[in-house]
Amino acid sequence: MSDVYLTRDGMQKLQDELKALKSDERPTVRTALKRAREFGDLSENAEYSAAKERLAFLENRIMRLEETLSRGRLIENENIPDDKVYIGATVELKDLLKKGDLTYILVSPEEADFEEGKISTVSPIGKALLGKEEGDEVDIEVPAGNLRYKILKISR
Repeated sequence: MSDVYLTRDGMQKLQDELKALKSDERPTVRTALKRAREFGDLSENAEYSAAKERLAFLENRIMRLEETLSRGRLIENENIPDDKVYIGATVELKDLLKKGDLTYILVSPEEADFEEGKISTVSPIGKALLGKEEGDEVDIEVPAGNLRYKILKISR
């Protein structure tokens, strides 16, 4: 298994989610499952089926979080060049087609959150930006069409 590179905030977010799932959500769902079991015939018990399905989802998510965190490495501990776009970089871009500016932070897939401007290094935009330098122009093919950006600034 390969390492998962995470920012300090990203690692904390995953740890907080894991803690909440284990200490709050899991006991609540187990209680609901136990209560639903008491209703009798399990073959026609919608509450039981829903609680059982929810518990399976939770256990799967807990397992994935534990596995991700066990492989997690903080980006700040890595020797990553500042002059090129790599994971953990904040990249200011000029949209050459729409004439606007935007900023993205490149993160691991586990941390990606488009609403917060955090894009995955394996997304089409993230892949296209990796290894580029300030001043480079990048053409990116995405499902919605083509993008054309100029890298204005790279920071950590």
